[in-house]
Amino acid sequence: MANLVFDIGNTYTKLAVFEQDELIKAEQHEQIETELLDDLLRVHSIEKAIISTVKKTNEQWQGTISEKVPLINFNAGMTAGITNHYKTPQTLGLDRLAGVIGAHHLFPQKNNLVIDGGTCIKYDYVDARGNYFGGSISPGLNMRYKALNYYTAALPVVNEDANFCAAYGDSTQTAIRSGVQNGIKYELEGFIDSYCPMGVELNIILSGGDSIFFDTLLKNSIFAPYIKNEPYLVLKGLNAAIQKHND
Repeated sequence: MANLVFDIGNTYTKLAVFEQDELIKAEQHEQIETELLDDLLRVHSIEKAIISTVKKTNEQWQGTISEKVPLINFNAGMTAGITNHYKTPQTLGLDRLAGVIGAHHLFPQKNNLVIDGGTCIKYDYVDARGNYFGGSISPGLNMRYKALNYYTAALPVVNEDANFCAAYGDSTQTAIRSGVQNGIKYELEGFIDSYCPMGVELNIILSGGDSIFFDTLLKNSIFAPYIKNEPYLVLKGLNAAIQKHND
């Protein structure tokens, strides 16, 4: 039997099929069609489904899936083995919660720092005993590039360049790249370094759309041996939550 997992963002919906902990299928769609759901249910023996969403209203297809398999709405109370010490758990982003659940599920008895690179960069730490106290949020890669253009009169729009590795720029474009990309690199290294004293062994787990780019930024750092890239971390966390929901 399989679990069907949905992570609904502002623009895209990510879905995955799991058999226990094994990821069978993962896709991303702007719109979920009924035909897609029918195909998933026909091909896979779906036992139950879980949805995590940032949206306030339900889409029609959510009602369709709930008529066919038991559907669980992921919420702040589904901690799945971690102890949430966040002072305002109801305001904690469900993607952040699912990320730390996924990290603790994949690497139990380890100290895990989750770095999610998306619209914002989110840093969340869960210790080896499953204690989660909170984290940090800063502007993401594209947000930084766009902000420099939006809030100034003369700076152009510049795109990221994974091959850029200079310490400084010798033109306005490369100076912006140096500021944004080196700035993120130093930020990443600084946050990681601040968590290292908390545990002898620290897993650094990169996820989100910019995870590969961040991996490239850190590949020559002293932290490189401890970095793990888990692009499906949130989906894996939701799958862990649904598995433990009735435990």
